Amino acid sequence: MLRIIYLTTYIHPMRKSLFGILITLISLASFAQIEPSAVEQFAASFAAKEKNFTKDEVLSILRQAEFQQDIIDKISRPAEGTMTWERYRKIFLKQGRIDAGIEFYKEHKTTLEKVSADTGVPTEIILGIIGVETYFGRIKGSYKVLDALYTLGFGYSRRGKFFKSELEKFLTLSKLEDLEATEVLGSYAGAMGYTQFMPSSYIAYAKSFEENGTRDLMDSPEDAIASVANYLKVHRWKKGQPITSRAEMTRKITGLRKQALRPKNKVSDYTKIGFNPAEELQADLPATMLIFDKDGDTEHWFGLYNFYVITRYNHSPLYAMAVYQLAEEIKKGFGE
Repeated sequence: MLRIIYLTTYIHPMRKSLFGILITLISLASFAQIEPSAVEQFAASFAAKEKNFTKDEVLSILRQAEFQQDIIDKISRPAEGTMTWERYRKIFLKQGRIDAGIEFYKEHKTTLEKVSADTGVPTEIILGIIGVETYFGRIKGSYKVLDALYTLGFGYSRRGKFFKSELEKFLTLSKLEDLEATEVLGSYAGAMGYTQFMPSSYIAYAKSFEENGTRDLMDSPEDAIASVANYLKVHRWKKGQPITSRAEMTRKITGLRKQALRPKNKVSDYTKIGFNPAEELQADLPATMLIFDKDGDTEHWFGLYNFYVITRYNHSPLYAMAVYQLAEEIKKGFGE
């Protein structure tokens, strides 16, 4: 949606026509990004499925959305697709974030320990995810979620179907949780709150810490803690099982191809060819081999099933390893 700024500066009469043409071209370029008939069709289709909305109500909300080209630019060049593990790690393993995690633990210790006991998800892993996602609530995103989903749903053909679906879920969510659809802030992809849940994940996995309470991931750290743990539990977190272990080579190994994130082998399959875990692992545990570039060298790690579960939150192995290592650093401060 174009926002025209009216200028009070004097414009020479001979230049007025050129100025008017320029404004017209800018307007056409902006509106050309979104096909009005596609928005109309979306509103009609959604209102037919979701009885809590009328077509006019949906259109009224969407008319307040603004197309933002920088959202398209950012999602077309995700950082995780270009970063090495060395660079990625330095973002999330800074002392300031670790200290913030320890303080967050102290402030919400009772909630964290209760949720961990109920779900089997370790306290430090809950902290690791909230820490990587939003720096413990400090960085929740500055884009209007409506703008993000509108822009990507109607202006990003590569994944337009997915983001239109998320836009539907967001509108539904706004009624379920009494959110102001035109004001909620999040990431450039439309993720929200402490947990950075997309609208579909918010509806499916968000949980109130208080029984029969509302699910407030925007402002309630307690609900965020419960929801992160619930997400991992639903994705089959294995209570008491390890997550990963550094792999040490007993001989030089070359030509190892990239492995699938979901473990298809066993720890013993890798020890047989020359990889030993830094910590003792059961030989029959499902495992994959993770390969990271760091400091001009290559790191190998055993990826166990719980590591795979973390990647259900974000499919990047860099993300899951950052969560794990941040969690381990925070855990060291539990007794302080």
